[in-house]
Amino acid sequence: MAFTPANRERARGIIDRYPQKRSASLPLLHLAQDQDGWITPEAIEEIAELLDQTPALVLGTASFYTMFKLAPVGKFVVSVCTNVSCLVNGGPELLEHLRTRYAGDPDVTVEEVECIAACDRAPVLQVNYEYHGPIRGDDAVALVDEYRSGARVARTISGSPVAQSSGSPSTAGGAS
Repeated sequence: MAFTPANRERARGIIDRYPQKRSASLPLLHLAQDQDGWITPEAIEEIAELLDQTPALVLGTASFYTMFKLAPVGKFVVSVCTNVSCLVNGGPELLEHLRTRYAGDPDVTVEEVECIAACDRAPVLQVNYEYHGPIRGDDAVALVDEYRSGARVARTISGSPVAQSSGSPSTAGGAS
């Protein structure tokens, strides 16, 4: 889906903050992902048009960063680190435990990620970019279930804080 009229206006405001339009690529990708839950092909087309770039350049930027999802994901993205510190401390087992538990759950996407710079808390995971660790299988399931029940408030899948009252991002793509 392309930007809503309100987000199109927000996009223009974001672009105006930069001396070169292309510098707004990342904030616009965050805005699109926060709107639709992933970066849709229509969003890539619209961002390209707004930035006077080709869709291939926008797609290249989006595909470079793992934080941008180019296919639909659940409301909660659980990123489990399996790099060296997490590897030796149970990261792969944690990943498998969560993948098994949430297989087929449309609200939870479990993904393997490389280093997320929290080696001192290995094994570590993120739920929508909120760090948690060290953590093991059943405790991780309980944590994810707290997010699912609303006991914990998750950020958007782009990591933007969610306004408590409206359920919408308080800032687009972390931009202020």
